[in-house]
Amino acid sequence: MTIWSRLGGLLAAIGHGGANLIERLISAIAGDPAHRRAVAFSIAVVALSAKMAKADGVVTADEVAAFRAYFQVEPHEEEHVRRLFQLAQADVAGYDHYAERIATLFADEPALRQDVLDGLFLIAAADGYVHADELTFLEHVAGILGLEERDYVRIRARHVRIECDDPYAVLGVTRETDEVELKVHYRKLV
Repeated sequence: MTIWSRLGGLLAAIGHGGANLIERLISAIAGDPAHRRAVAFSIAVVALSAKMAKADGVVTADEVAAFRAYFQVEPHEEEHVRRLFQLAQADVAGYDHYAERIATLFADEPALRQDVLDGLFLIAAADGYVHADELTFLEHVAGILGLEERDYVRIRARHVRIECDDPYAVLGVTRETDEVELKVHYRKLV
């Protein structure tokens, strides 16, 4: 039985996607710490993604499609993930709890935390416009995830055009970076 199959029955019994949803679901899952960590991460990403979609007040089909592209699951598990997403999208409340959970679980993996924020930006931009409320949500999540300002600006610049974006910040370097180091850093990113 897979993680999502086990969670499927629990979702209906638990009800709404409040801030304690992660703890209630995880406590119902047996297994080693690595398995429980994977479960916690999966639930947190699904819930945080749903709350991102709701941040501007409306969840669009494009945002749901972006989530599906970002968080791929086995076809037979889609119904369980869809149910969790629907529970979590009821409102934005509790999103900080999910972000804190990811930050705690992956404190030593900044690249993964950056990938989570990148996925949330994909969802926000899916409907063709990133609303000011979505940007506020994303900036707050970036702070909770412990991302540096330059990482946030770099990720945001990939999804949102803001005239004042500094190209050095987009690359994640300072203006004092010498030309050789700048080229090395650029090639690494490419």
